[in-house]
Amino acid sequence: MRKLSLFLFAVVGCLSLWGQGATDGKIFKIKTNNSSLTLFAGNDSLLYQLGYGSLQAPESTIPPKGIAREKEFYPPSGNGFIAEPAIEVNHADGNTSTDLYYQNHEVKQIDSNIDLTVIHLKDPQYPFFVDIYIKSYKKEDILEMWTEIYHEENGAITLYKYASASPIFSAKNYWLTQFCGNYKREATLVEEKLSSGIKILDSKIGVRAHQMRIPSFMLSLNQPANEDSGEVYASSLSWPGSFQLAFDLDWNNNLRALSGINPYASKYILEKGIKFKTPVSIWTYSDSGKGQASRNLHTWAINYTVRNGKKDRPVLLNNWEATHCDFDEKKIVSLFDGAKEVGIELFLLDDGWFGNGKYARDDDKHGLGDWDIDMKKLPSGLSYLCDEAAKRKIGFGIWLEPEMVNPKSLLNEKHPDWVITQVKRAPLYGRNQMILDLTRPEVQKFEWDEVIDKTLKPNSGISYVKWDANRYVTQPGSSYLPANKQSHLLIDYNNALLALMKKTKDNYPNVMMMLCAGGSGRTDYGSMQYFHSFWPSDNTDPLKRVFIQWGFSHIFPANTISAHVTRMGGRPMKFAIDVALSGAYGIDLDLGKLTPEEKKQIQSSVELYKKSLRPIVQQGSLYRLSSPYENANASLSYISQDKDKAVIFVYQVEDGQNNKIKLKGLDPAKNYTLKELNLEAGKISSFELDGKTFSGAELMSNGFTPVCVKQLESMVIGLNVE
Repeated sequence: MRKLSLFLFAVVGCLSLWGQGATDGKIFKIKTNNSSLTLFAGNDSLLYQLGYGSLQAPESTIPPKGIAREKEFYPPSGNGFIAEPAIEVNHADGNTSTDLYYQNHEVKQIDSNIDLTVIHLKDPQYPFFVDIYIKSYKKEDILEMWTEIYHEENGAITLYKYASASPIFSAKNYWLTQFCGNYKREATLVEEKLSSGIKILDSKIGVRAHQMRIPSFMLSLNQPANEDSGEVYASSLSWPGSFQLAFDLDWNNNLRALSGINPYASKYILEKGIKFKTPVSIWTYSDSGKGQASRNLHTWAINYTVRNGKKDRPVLLNNWEATHCDFDEKKIVSLFDGAKEVGIELFLLDDGWFGNGKYARDDDKHGLGDWDIDMKKLPSGLSYLCDEAAKRKIGFGIWLEPEMVNPKSLLNEKHPDWVITQVKRAPLYGRNQMILDLTRPEVQKFEWDEVIDKTLKPNSGISYVKWDANRYVTQPGSSYLPANKQSHLLIDYNNALLALMKKTKDNYPNVMMMLCAGGSGRTDYGSMQYFHSFWPSDNTDPLKRVFIQWGFSHIFPANTISAHVTRMGGRPMKFAIDVALSGAYGIDLDLGKLTPEEKKQIQSSVELYKKSLRPIVQQGSLYRLSSPYENANASLSYISQDKDKAVIFVYQVEDGQNNKIKLKGLDPAKNYTLKELNLEAGKISSFELDGKTFSGAELMSNGFTPVCVKQLESMVIGLNVE
């Protein structure tokens, strides 16, 4: 009997510790036009979350017995919180516990659309501080969340975990959609129902860290994610390095979603007076399914985040498929003529233009790091190519890979200590190269002085840069960092990388930039604030690209998704063109090897894109109409902001009778005339609605049946208000 009493006493004690909390305090809301994050500063000094979701949701109330610790908004470890914490700290005296008490908060109105809320938390026993920043974009229904961590303790502290955000959700069940897939199968959609415990999506590879999955997800409440209905949250982490997205479904069926830098092998020693800023975690809420969540992100990105979001992305020709590293000055200039003939706006000279002597860049095994122009290939230099391109009224772009080095290079011979590697281990190579250690100040100087500035400053005609990164970290060691700070490497590297990107943008504001990293090894909004577009995959087979571009469309707007026509997969030229027209359009072909008919197809598609499709695709609202994961076809549309124009793409991904496609997002009261576009020369449309006019209401209610039936058939349909 005595044992039972002790057991019950212990249970009641635990329940009291965990289940009893604040019963009174201050409630405050952070709102957008359609969502609200409700926080509660309790009379126990802790900060709780009461809700995050619809603006129309019932007001959250405090339970009579108090709110549970599991609802802490940014929970620390070691003093009563027993679920997955947002922050874990060893204080200077060795104490492994932390409390974070609410001090106050302030709201700053940045403009009529943006508010910034700053919440100040402090440990009651230590001069240890966490400031939570939440920036709200009202029209776009976006919240940006991040933290700044600092202290005034007598000695350094150690951060073991430091999430950017950790909001809580309450529902009957939860469905998680991730975007995963290794090289050449990027952004594959995988959805699963979450069960009790912790689900982790992460990356541990530091550089080109998004190769296996991107740091973005969607979360659907109570049902699998639907395109047009249901409560859906979308989130993306603005960080190019290793990340962790953790989903902790607790014993009361509450879900905490933690987002931030991956704490794996990344403990951070924080000195007194230094601020540690976590990356921005982006959130949006939709009560109208995935489609609206995507459009929220797209609008926010174009208006506020992606570099020059409203600027046209040029139609470009890349020489890689035509020449690889085997070219000379005469060959490149001849490609300018082909580019001009088909209406290309910019020529991008890819890899192979640098290195001399025994380390000339004639393949990917030599010369990376030696950024001197190959005088054998290009004796007149880059300025000559810029001038020749300008004579033909096309821009000139260049390929750079500032962060990498070949072992077979003059740079590596001179500075073998500059690379990331582990002592007493045989070096591991990826694509015959290693990574320069950007935590080292002399490497930061080299990458600016001897790569970026050295290339762009004397060649003012360069108007475009493709910034590549073709391997990830496998041996995270630095000969520059001290022994006790080796775990800083992957954090400090990426902060230095972002600073280098920013410096390039600031010093060369008129140079457009594409982000490439062995395909989509960097697809984050932290990097995209300095870039205009990204390369979604080295897999340019248009059939595969339907799925890859479909996945990325959930998070990124079309003007950021570079989509090029190539020969990969041996697909019909029309199908390849139609798939590429739905993004930032480009060509990766040897135009000299095209048949006259193919060249005419390319020329017509470039003209069509520049004259009518580009403003709709790059600035319009996306509506996904038919998923290739569920149907024999994929279909998507873009609608202009005034709803006067639209374009519909249909891609047959396998043989089979088509489903009826119902349009979305049109003005129901406007009348639209339909016209099939990008037909092959001499062909007449068999589309039964071609040239006919219908109201937006009719098109959204009745839809149409595409004429595509066989795999690799495709359609582009334009809509214009009469």
